[in-house]
Amino acid sequence: MTSITRRTFAAGLLAASTLSGVTGVAARSSGSRRPNLITIVLDDMGFSDLGCYGGEIATPNIDKLAARGLRFTRFDSKAVCSATRAALLTGRNGHTVNFPDVPDTAWGDNGRHFGPNAYHLPTNIRTTAQVLGDDGYATWAVGKWHLIPLDQLAPGTPRANWPRARGFDYFYGFARGWTDQYRPALVENDDYIDPPLPPGYHLTADLIDKSIHLIANRTATKPFFLQLALGVAHSPIQVPSEWADRYRGKYDAGWDAIRLARFKRMREMGLIPADTVLPPRESDDRAWDDLSDDERAVFARYMEVYAGFIEHADAQIGRLLTALEQQGLSENTMVVLLSDNGAASEAGQAGFFAELYRPNTIPVREQRQRLGEMGTAATQAEYPRPWAIASCAPFRRYKLFPYLGGVRTPMIVSWPSVVKHGGGIRRELVDVVDVGPTLLAAAGLEFPATAGGVAQMPVAGRSFLPMLRDAGAKGRTRQYFELRGHRAITDGRWRAVAIHNCANEYAQDAWQLFDTEADFSESADLSAKHPEIVERMKVLWQREWLRHVGVPLSQPAPNICRLNEEYNQPTMRIPDR
Repeated sequence: MTSITRRTFAAGLLAASTLSGVTGVAARSSGSRRPNLITIVLDDMGFSDLGCYGGEIATPNIDKLAARGLRFTRFDSKAVCSATRAALLTGRNGHTVNFPDVPDTAWGDNGRHFGPNAYHLPTNIRTTAQVLGDDGYATWAVGKWHLIPLDQLAPGTPRANWPRARGFDYFYGFARGWTDQYRPALVENDDYIDPPLPPGYHLTADLIDKSIHLIANRTATKPFFLQLALGVAHSPIQVPSEWADRYRGKYDAGWDAIRLARFKRMREMGLIPADTVLPPRESDDRAWDDLSDDERAVFARYMEVYAGFIEHADAQIGRLLTALEQQGLSENTMVVLLSDNGAASEAGQAGFFAELYRPNTIPVREQRQRLGEMGTAATQAEYPRPWAIASCAPFRRYKLFPYLGGVRTPMIVSWPSVVKHGGGIRRELVDVVDVGPTLLAAAGLEFPATAGGVAQMPVAGRSFLPMLRDAGAKGRTRQYFELRGHRAITDGRWRAVAIHNCANEYAQDAWQLFDTEADFSESADLSAKHPEIVERMKVLWQREWLRHVGVPLSQPAPNICRLNEEYNQPTMRIPDR
C-alpha cells in the first residue's frame, strides 16, 4: 500500500504555498472539488512558434487557453524528449531516473556505455499518475510515450516501463519517439494494433477523438488525469495541403527575417524585456540570402508545412477544449500545455525531404519539382536547421543544446476557477521537474516518501501552484543541466554554459557566463569579465550533479560523440541538380 499523506484540498494548497513562502493560494474553500488535470505535451516546438508567444502561426485555441490562464517565460525543459518526459512524470531530473537522453541512443554496442539500468525507470519512484491513481483519479496516457528501453519495445517483451505499469489505467498512442501521422505504429494498452484507418485519417485528430471519448465516458464521480502527448511538431511534418497552403508565401522572406519579426513582436507584446538583444545567427547555420532560388523555394515550403501542422494541431486541441466546456468541466480543469524541448535541429542545413534521419541526397531542383508531395504520406520531412533558430527566437541555438534555445520552451497553465486574472505572464524560473509536484498539489497530494515500505528517491521538483494566484510568488533559483556532455547551471541571475568536445577532458571545457536578469536572450558572454563567478558556477554545477546523480560524469558514448561532432562540421549544401 502506498504511503500517501492524504490531505484536504485546502491543506494541500497551503502546503504548496509554503514551499514558495506564499500563503495566498490557500484561500480557496476546503469544500472545493478536486480538479481534473490535463497535460498537453507538444513536441519539438520552439519558444516563439505559438501565436501567444509572438509567432505568426495561427493558434487561436491555444491563445484562448493563454487568455484564460498564464504564460510562463522562464520555463525550462531538458532540451531533449525523453529526459523531459521522465522529469515531467516523476518530479525528478532525468539523470536521477535513468533517462539522461532518449533510449534510441543506447543501440548496439553503445548500450554497454549506459549500463544495465539505463532507460529503465527505477522501481523506487511513484509517478504522478500512480499517486493520483492511488487517490481515486482515472488516469489516461494518450499519444507519445518514449520512455521504453530498446529491449522492451518488441511484442512479447516485458512491459515494466510501459504506461500501464507506471500508473495509467489506459494507453493509446505510440511507443517510440516519432511515428507517421498517416500510418502510425499504434499501441493500445500493452499491445501494438493495426486497425483499419478511415479515409482522411490523421493521428493528431485521432488522439483528440480518443481523449474526448475517454472524458465523455468516464465515471462521473471520479476526477481524471489525462496526459495528452501529440506528435506535433516533431518530424515527419505531415498535414493535409489545405492547412499548409494557408501559409503559402508567408515564409518567402526566409528564416532571418521571420526570426527578427518574431523578436520584435515579442517585445511589443511585453513577453520579453524591452532591452532584450537578439543574438546573431550561428556561423554554422546558413544565411537565407546565401541560398539559391531553388533552395529558397524548397525551404520556404518546409516552413509552410510546419506552420500548417501546428495550426491543424491547434484546431484539434480546440475540439478538446470545446468538449470540456460542453460537459461543464472547464472551470475546474487544470490544463498545462508545454513543449518538451526547443525546435528540432537534427535535419542539418539540407533538411529531410523523403526520409527521416538519413542524408538528404535528393537534388534541390528535384525537391522543388516534388513540392506537392511535402506534407503528404509520400514524404517524411523535417525542416532545415536554420528554421529552428527562428522557432526558438529570441534565443541562440535549438534542441539538444544547453543554451536557452534548446532548454526554454512555452508553458501555459489554465485553471479558470483559480486563475482569476487570465492573460498574465509569469517570469519566475520553473523547471519541468516542478510540473508533477504542482499537479499533485492541485489535487491535495504530494509524492510519497515511502511506498510499500520502500523509501522513495528524493523529489527534485517543487510546486509552483502559488504563482497561479500570486504574481509575486517566487520560483526556483537553481537548476543544473547536462545533455551529451554539454553542461549548464543556473543560479539566480547567473547562467553558465559549457559545450563539450569529446576529445578533451571535462576540465578543459570553456564556460560561458550570462547574466539572464540583464540579458534575457544570452546574447553577451561575461566569462572574461567575471572569472570568479565562472569558477563558483563550475563548483556549483559539480555539487548539484553529485547531489542528483551521485556518480562523476563520464564521457558520452561513442555514437553521441559522433553526433556532437556533426554539429561542428562546416556548413554543407545539398546538390543543386
